[in-house]
Formats: sequence, C-alpha cells, structure tokens
Amino acid sequence: MTDLVPVRRALISLSDKSGLEDLAAGLARHGVEIVSTGGTAAKLRECGASVRDISDLTGFPEMMDGRVKTLHPKVHGGLLGVRDNPEHVAAMEQHGIAPIDLVVVNLYPFLNTVMSGADRGTIIENIDIGGPSMVRSAAKNHAHVAIVTDPADYAALLAEVDEKGGTSLEFRKKLAAKAFALTAAYDSTISQWFAFADQGERWPETWTISSRLKMPLRYGENPHQQAALYVPLGPTARGIAQAEQVQGKELSYNNLNDANAALELVSEFREGPPTVVIVKHANPCGVATRDSLLEAWKEALACDSVSAFGGIVATNRPLDAATAEAISAIFTEVVVAPEADEDARAIFARKKNLRLLLTGELPDPSRAGQTMAVITGGLLVQDRDKGMVTRDQLKCVTKRQPTEQEVRDCLFAWSVAKHVKSNAIVYAKDGVTAGIGAGQMNRRDSARIAAIRAREAAEANGWPEPRTVGSAVASDAFFPFADGLLAAVEAGATAVIQPGGSIRDEEVIAAADEAGLAMLFTGMRHFRH
Repeated sequence: MTDLVPVRRALISLSDKSGLEDLAAGLARHGVEIVSTGGTAAKLRECGASVRDISDLTGFPEMMDGRVKTLHPKVHGGLLGVRDNPEHVAAMEQHGIAPIDLVVVNLYPFLNTVMSGADRGTIIENIDIGGPSMVRSAAKNHAHVAIVTDPADYAALLAEVDEKGGTSLEFRKKLAAKAFALTAAYDSTISQWFAFADQGERWPETWTISSRLKMPLRYGENPHQQAALYVPLGPTARGIAQAEQVQGKELSYNNLNDANAALELVSEFREGPPTVVIVKHANPCGVATRDSLLEAWKEALACDSVSAFGGIVATNRPLDAATAEAISAIFTEVVVAPEADEDARAIFARKKNLRLLLTGELPDPSRAGQTMAVITGGLLVQDRDKGMVTRDQLKCVTKRQPTEQEVRDCLFAWSVAKHVKSNAIVYAKDGVTAGIGAGQMNRRDSARIAAIRAREAAEANGWPEPRTVGSAVASDAFFPFADGLLAAVEAGATAVIQPGGSIRDEEVIAAADEAGLAMLFTGMRHFRH
C-alpha cells in the first residue's frame, strides 16, 4: 500500500462551491490538472483556473439534464484502479484510462431542497447519483486516491500537498472515513424522506438515523464511562444540544441530561407567566409560576431547598440581574434560559464554574418526534409524550366539584407530574409545587415522600403548616388502590387529578367522596421511566 501519493490529476464536482477559488489556486501552485463538470468548471474558469471538461476525459457529452456525466469507465477506472496491481495498470493503459489522484466532491443539497418545501419532482432531481458514486469509488481506493467532501478540509489538503508533495496514507484514510460517513448520512436522509414524507410509513422496515459529533464529554454518568454529544444531521427542535454556553466548566453527560429535563418541563409554561424549574437528577424538585422570575425562583427553591443544592435551574423568560443574584446565592450546576441581560451575565460570571446555557427560544411541548432508548440487543422507539389535557377535557367523578382555584392547581400539578419519574406524585398550591414524590416502586410511597418534603419545607421556612394543606395532587397514572389517595388526604390535599382507568376506580372514588375531595379524571397517563 502506497504511503505518499503525488497529486497530478484532480476531479472536482461541487454543489457547494465555497472555498473553491483558494482550492484552485493551491492546486495550480503544484501544476495539478483539474477535470471538472458543468457549473463547477464554469466557476473554476471564473477564478482563472485551467480546466479540462469531463466530456473531454470521457469522450461523451454531459446528457439527460446532467444525470449522466461522471458515470463512465474512464472516470471510475481512474478512481478504482489499483496502481501497484500489474493487471489493473495494464487494463488502464489498454483502455486509455488515466489515474485520478484527488477527488473533490460534495453532493446535491437534498435536505435543503426538502426543507424549502419543494415539489416532489424537484426533490427527486436533487438525489445525487454521480457524486456518491465517485465518493465511494475514491474512498474505497484510498490507498491511491484522496477524497475530499467538505470545504472545511481544503486548507488541510493544501497544507498536506505543500509540506509533503502529495497526500499521506494516514490523511487519505481519515478522508475516506469522513466520505463514507457522508454517503451513509445522505442515503439515510433520502430513505427517511421516502418512508415518512413520501410513503407515509409509520414504522419503516429499516430506519437509519444520522448524527454528527458535537463534542466529547468528560465522562458518562460515572467517571469510568466515556461519553459524547451528537446532534442530528436533519431538522430538529432547538434545545439543550444547540444552546450557547456563555460560561462555566465543560458540560458533563449528567449536566446535559438534567438540563434537558429542566428545559422540557419549563417549556410546558413557555406561553405562561414567569416560571422557574429546579431539577436534580432529571427530576423536578421545585416549580413555581409567579408575576416575576425572582418571585418564581424564591417559591420554587422553598419547595425543596435541600435537593436544589447542586441542581439545574431553567426559566421561561430572559434572566435579569435580581434573579441571577438570587440563583447565585446557592451552589448551582447549570442555568438554562432563553436569554440573559448583561447585568445577569456579569453576576453569573463571578461563579466561574456555573454553566450558563442560552437557548434563544423554548421548544414547543406539543411538537412531534420520537424518543429512543437502547436496550440489550435492540432499540426502543416511541412517540415523544406531547399529550396535554385542557380543562374542558377533565371529568369530575366525585360528588364535590372542584373550585376554580383547585382546577388551576390540578392542571399545574398535572403539567409537572408529566416530567417526574414514575411513580409520580405532585402536590401543588397557587401555582407552586408543595411536594414532589418520584421514582418509587409504589404510588403510596411517592405520596408519602412528597408529603414529607412539604413538611420539611414548612419547617425550614417557618410556615404554620405544609403547603400540601389545601393543595391539589396529581398522579401520573391511576391509583391502583385507595392507599395512595388516602396518603394524599392525610397530607391535606383537597383535589386530585389522575388518569383513571383502574379496576378499583369505584373504591378510589368512594374514598375521595368520604374525604370530601374533588377528583378529576384525565383519561391520559404520563409514565416516565
């Protein structure tokens, strides 16, 4: 296998022509013969480069609206011929096939065409055939051919040729790996369009998903696990992965996972008044809606100040100085917000380890999409939980009807419970979480733990009684027995919101009636594992 390969002949065919002038000038310095196609050849000539048309190389004109121009033995023979194989060399000489040492290709903008709303015919015409064929041929024969598919690599290519007089095997191997990743991602995007947009399939037989490395992370959930952040190549909602990190230490796997949980929850309130969410280990430990972010922060923190230490804070409004000062008063790992004013940024800057992430906008909680989880030997895929209920969809199943305030508290608690690990119980009063119970093996214990949190909060803040007294309680799934409901009654809840649907619903409703509670059924469950 050859190490250094001089670049004597290059084939250039580009959709994205950025950086072409510098590339052409660099190749000209080394006397490289340039063969090119259509619009790329015209652009090269505008740059003053000497260019040989592809039709001159193949002996055939470009035809069929450019569909057939590089699909020819004199192109692919020049790319695939093994230079140190006597039989290959003899065949090339016999058929007048000249070797091609460098291919610079990028592909028709299929994804951009789809996203522009183009008609089906235009989309089909933007499926590149010749480009991927050349890329794959050159990448396969990387022992002798360099394949460049990204304008960002032009500088490295020219540096390689300037310094070494050609391309090294190590460099060509890296380019080949990148080239095959490009064609794989390109075909993945096309296959998804055919399956989902064109054919309307729900679960295609084969589903390939492409993503690009954004950054390696320090480690995974634990220091002995490696981790990295990837972002989809196709269209996606703007979220934590796209947020601007204004300051702070490098983000960890857990930081990103928790920050995402906080952003997803605060996005439920993106159209509402100022709201603050505090998350710890992917579970909310305090949520509050108030007239100002500062008041919302104080109320969210009061719910569980112990768990909030070292937590993640998310807001649905741009951060101001007063709120930033208050948040900075306790140890906080990450703060997520749509924006932050200059005073808020300056205040956070004093906490050099605190990560400040600005999202620009909050994702739409009702957006479509899928979530995925890796299991041994497989991948679980499901629709993301975008289910919501309105007050008109609520069904009161008890003798007592809820008051207007109880309905508001029920819906607030229900929105929070959707983002709490199951089994989930959330007490809420006047737009503030009073106690949250998460991730327990039975619902009764979640109700009890949430009540304990509320009692501790009352003691810490000097309140005369826990905020669970007179609260609404939300359960992410039905009460299988009355014991969970009775724990909520003991905590002082006066209204309940739950999906319903248990074979013991009548028993639970009877217990609610006996306690004088109002209970609403949603008909929708929000398990989160």
